[in-house]
Amino acid sequence: QVQLVESGGGLVQPGGSLRLSCAASGRTFSSYRVAWFRQAPGKEREFVVVIRPSGGSTASESVKGRFTISRDNAKNTVYLQMNSLKPEDTAVYYCAASGRITMAPITDQAGYDYWGQGTQVTVSS
Repeated sequence: QVQLVESGGGLVQPGGSLRLSCAASGRTFSSYRVAWFRQAPGKEREFVVVIRPSGGSTASESVKGRFTISRDNAKNTVYLQMNSLKPEDTAVYYCAASGRITMAPITDQAGYDYWGQGTQVTVSS
């Protein structure tokens, strides 16, 4: 079992930055892919970005060039650096992880077995 805990959310002005953290416990997850999803009020949860065990990443078009995902395997932690934040980035952000091989696209929630509780990010002036 893997437990994921997100932190770092908060209120920020448009154009500002935040760094979210996703700390894992229970098992070493250096071999896991770890993704961030987000859910805005009244909307479905959507994929944001994923980092593979190799360190390679894929981001959604809506955040490409603004958000960067990284991992520190020694600390069992994945980070999401969010820059140039916009009001439409307001959402609850969830990290998710999986170590299994799946046919599901990496953007599909079904491909992830472990989820954190979420952290609120609000972008507003």
